[in-house]
Amino acid sequence: MNPVELKYNKDHEYARVSGNIVTFGITNHAQESLGDVVFVELPDEGSSVTVGKSYGTVESVKAVSDITASISGKVVEVNTLVLDAPDLLNSDPYGEGWLIKVEADDLSSLETMMTAAEYEAFVAEEEH
Repeated sequence: MNPVELKYNKDHEYARVSGNIVTFGITNHAQESLGDVVFVELPDEGSSVTVGKSYGTVESVKAVSDITASISGKVVEVNTLVLDAPDLLNSDPYGEGWLIKVEADDLSSLETMMTAAEYEAFVAEEEH
């Protein structure tokens, strides 16, 4: 079950909105598909991310995947815990396994993201 307060994209990433700060992470479905995560590369605090553009990578025993920004803005916090313990993405993707926090330039791009119910239907459709 995916947390209902989050927004989701087709790349199996989520956005948690709190004012104009948006926390990015990968979904439980993404971590299950990837398998054991062994390495995470994230941008530095103070750098900028652009909606639709890659801001880092998640490497697992199966694949290396780009992670893309759901909004544009400035990185205000990087989860250094996942850099040291990438398996947090597997064990707690919606909690300790978040990736970065971004101060949004504009939140309107979040309107194109899916609700939890829409995301679950998307995943079910994708698996058929």
